[in-house]
Amino acid sequence: MTLDEIVEDYIRYERPGAREEMQEFADEDSLSAAIRRAALCKTKDGKRHQHQRRIPGELLEDVEARLQSIRRKLSNAKNFAVLHDFIENEIGELKGIGELTAYDIAHRIGASLRKSPTLVYLHRGTREGAAILGFRGRTLDSAMLPAAFSRLTPAEIEDCLCIYKNELRSEANRPRRKAGCGIPLHRRRLC
Repeated sequence: MTLDEIVEDYIRYERPGAREEMQEFADEDSLSAAIRRAALCKTKDGKRHQHQRRIPGELLEDVEARLQSIRRKLSNAKNFAVLHDFIENEIGELKGIGELTAYDIAHRIGASLRKSPTLVYLHRGTREGAAILGFRGRTLDSAMLPAAFSRLTPAEIEDCLCIYKNELRSEANRPRRKAGCGIPLHRRRLC
């Protein structure tokens, strides 16, 4: 798959569900309710989100209690980056809560507060996908990515880099051809 095909596939098959999930958090009755569901990593139907399925329920209850205790601070966050930092500082040191869980919870609570990421947050699979494209670090400005990604928001890019990391790897390893030359780039000297 080319980068354009990867992005098109994401838009067609993954974007609708991702947007629906964020809309469900935006529609929560209160910030307290959004924090509860986000911290417990529950989908609208009450099931555990697959990213957090292995985290013990008691630990997620502790996460919820901690985040409820800073609810006012969260509601006053001026943007997503500040919200994410508040959440990461509050729960990030808990054994069993990694950077992916902190991001997912921040993203869900952010939807309730109408605060979206303006950077691409790199963690676990997303970091792997970004590395294939030559990027490192904790965050990435989406403007630095190839043009194909311009059709996606930073949160969608985060999702896409993770979901399609294997396709990105295949695309990165595919021999390139120079137009009109017919010789793969890795075998070409002068055309």
